[in-house]
Amino acid sequence: MELKNRLRQQSTMSFQVIIAGFMGLIIVGALLLMLPIASKDRTVTSFSDTLFTAVSATCVTGLVVRDTATHWSMFGQAIILFLIQIGGMGVITISMAIVRLSGKKIGLWQRSTMQEAISAPQLGGIVKFTGFIIRTSAIIELVGALLLLPVFCKEFGLMGIWYAVFHSISAFCNAGFDLMGIRAQFSSLTSFYDSVYVNTVICLMIVVGGISFMTWGDIKENKLSFKKYSLQSKIILITSGVLILLPALYFFIFEYSALPIKDRILCSVFQSITTRTAGFNTTDLSAMSDTGKVVMIALMLVGGSPGSTAGGMKTTTVAVLFLGAITVFRRKNDVQCFNRRLPEDTIRSAGAIFFIYMALVITTASIICRIEGLPILTCLFETGSAIGTVGLTLGITPTLSAVSRILLMFLMFFGRLGGLTMIYAALPSCTNDTAKMPLEKITVG
Repeated sequence: MELKNRLRQQSTMSFQVIIAGFMGLIIVGALLLMLPIASKDRTVTSFSDTLFTAVSATCVTGLVVRDTATHWSMFGQAIILFLIQIGGMGVITISMAIVRLSGKKIGLWQRSTMQEAISAPQLGGIVKFTGFIIRTSAIIELVGALLLLPVFCKEFGLMGIWYAVFHSISAFCNAGFDLMGIRAQFSSLTSFYDSVYVNTVICLMIVVGGISFMTWGDIKENKLSFKKYSLQSKIILITSGVLILLPALYFFIFEYSALPIKDRILCSVFQSITTRTAGFNTTDLSAMSDTGKVVMIALMLVGGSPGSTAGGMKTTTVAVLFLGAITVFRRKNDVQCFNRRLPEDTIRSAGAIFFIYMALVITTASIICRIEGLPILTCLFETGSAIGTVGLTLGITPTLSAVSRILLMFLMFFGRLGGLTMIYAALPSCTNDTAKMPLEKITVG
């Protein structure tokens, strides 16, 4: 019993360290962005603006109050990119990689913290796997930059090298920050809406970054043998595929019907992929129908997969809830998938996560709606984008008051770390009581 209590306390401390690491990185980033050298006009940017930018970058969201290309100097952009990289990979993952390179021994507690940081199912081999994450990420980002290099160098000359690196890392980390404001502020990738090449590269980077580090390991070990993948990898890949295909069909049929067939396909697929986690856009989102905005809000809340660079309530959460509903409809006792039974605590956690996300999004949107006098759908879009760490916006972020910005920063932080991580860190660990209360049924539904 003492060993179990010690493990619970250790897990709680791990969650607290992860939160402290992200908070520390945000504060340092905000202070660095305040330096005159960080802005193009060499003036001090207000702490409120730098803090919002640092939170958005560290939490790989992409919501901004200052246009990244026109306000920040190359130094400021480099700070933002640094925050994106560390935030996307995880503060603990990068820290432990540095410790490992220094030759110091990584203890059991540090390994446990790493396990929580990357959502690994087991402690064994965690240090080696962290090295695999770092190496693979670096290779993918390098390949992405090289692929974008020809297009951006043609468009922007030698600065195209920096643009290629910036957008490769931003896409892989599902951050949504861009430097296309030199054409039109806050324009994202709208100037490349008809480029098959750029759309394909950015989409691939987003998908690879959002599917989970553990799934990478599965693919590396088992290649294309789907049957040998772990249950989690199977669920992630199938759910991700469905959440790309179905929304793309909706956008194709209803939202982009006026475009030529090639552009229609490109815009539909791109918005389907980027909406869940990345935050880039190739079309004017304010021109979307209300139904289209609701679809996008739902996708933003789902987000990417656990143990990836993405945020949101995660694809596995939605899959578990769906499987749980099917189990109830079929009047079965156990939630099953691919001839495996899911544990009860996983199902409870999925329900808790769904409730937390919905409650926070609706509550904060209602508060912002009252404070700012904006339509509730617009506010729901903004809060859904923040908690899903997406970064898509209908253009209201720069005009929001201090209170509304604080609410969005909280949602971004909450969405990046995960709801249960913050709750477990805040609440004391409790022991499992062997005694149980009497059972009594109530009617639901």
